[in-house]
Amino acid sequence: MTESRGPTPRTGPEHMPDGAASGPSGDPEDVLAELGRSWTWILGSAVATLVPGILVLVWPDETLHVLAVLIGLYLLVIGAFRFVAAFGRDELGHRLSGLLIAVLYVLAGVLCLRNPFQTIAALSLVVGIVWLVSGILSLYGAIATKDLPHRGFVIGAAVIAILAGIVVLALPTESARALTRLLGLWLVVLGLVEVVLAFAWRAALRRSGVAEPQGSGGTA
Repeated sequence: MTESRGPTPRTGPEHMPDGAASGPSGDPEDVLAELGRSWTWILGSAVATLVPGILVLVWPDETLHVLAVLIGLYLLVIGAFRFVAAFGRDELGHRLSGLLIAVLYVLAGVLCLRNPFQTIAALSLVVGIVWLVSGILSLYGAIATKDLPHRGFVIGAAVIAILAGIVVLALPTESARALTRLLGLWLVVLGLVEVVLAFAWRAALRRSGVAEPQGSGGTA
């Protein structure tokens, strides 16, 4: 799920007066912060969400073991994306909420991979809780950050994640095939939302005149 990236992109010591980026200082925190603010990082997270969603929709009759492993890997990868994205936030409170979301995804991913033969109901419970909690935390961050670029899009993405969590948790679990399709559908929807946010963030970077991190796929 997409989360707020912090306040409006701004210039700083890493940017030269003429708009040319001098590059990260080499400190691990600075490097992660530069990467977390990159629009291509959001796009990478979107792809990591879209791919398993499409696979689940294309092959809904795969065994529960395959589905659990696929969902577990998705949660671990997104957890890594969320961890890096948290360093792109300026305020400590927002950074901590981002790290909490990352830990939640990683723990859920480990749980899925550790016991891949669990029932579809248990798998849906894990994914539903992750989407619901991360959506609530992201919504809080978006509302609390007054100068967040494209704030409405971020709030909308958080609301979609909350709805996805509620729907997955509330629906009956009699039909494994139906729930499998539901998980795949929500993954695709969330991934498409993140694609939109990635390009919206790129537009915000360009309007602010802030150069993108080296290796992020372009400069402003």
